Amino acid sequence: MLRLSPLLLLIGTALLAVHFDLLRLLTFQSLAEHRRLLLDWIAARPLLSAACYLLLYIALVALSLPGGLVMTIGGGFLFGAWLGGALAVTGATLGATVIFLVARSSLGVLLQERAGPAVERMRRGFAGNAFHYLLVLRLVPLFPFVLVNLVPAFLGVPLRTYFWATLIGITPATFIFATAGSGLGAVFDRGGSFSPASVLTPQMIAALCGLAVLALLPVAYRRWRVQ
Repeated sequence: MLRLSPLLLLIGTALLAVHFDLLRLLTFQSLAEHRRLLLDWIAARPLLSAACYLLLYIALVALSLPGGLVMTIGGGFLFGAWLGGALAVTGATLGATVIFLVARSSLGVLLQERAGPAVERMRRGFAGNAFHYLLVLRLVPLFPFVLVNLVPAFLGVPLRTYFWATLIGITPATFIFATAGSGLGAVFDRGGSFSPASVLTPQMIAALCGLAVLALLPVAYRRWRVQ
């Protein structure tokens, strides 16, 4: 029970957030309705507002709640592309690290003890190239972020590898969305609607996939040398 207590605490907190419908605030409509209040508060308290945004992002990711994309785009809108992107990358990385540690301590040992031969082979293969594999999963924003947070914990990925692969891998897409968010005010002024799908164009996805291929080149080279 002591081992499971951090996980149970996160689950309980997430259920409370859903029960009180707090996620209704993490929408583009809510951002448009309260933008003047938010921008005035940030202008009056820049350091405190940045700290609050960072803590909220960490909690959102650690609790595996939806809304990370709105937070990233909203960060660009509220703080600008560079500061908003940096805060989002930091918050997402730290939040993912929290859930990684909780999952590894609460369930990792239990699952590894009961893992079958297939899972054990996957664990050994992933461990040999963990940084590059995880980097690919982070670079291409097509894989569920929550799933990528948890699976490495069950496959024995070292914390340092997980942290740096996450930090580096999420940076390109995060700054793309934060940059898009920095122009959100003009969209609101026109009374238009914003869709995240308009940011991830085929060209942008192709560029991120290209980065993922580059991340796999060392793995391919290592296998070629072995053969």
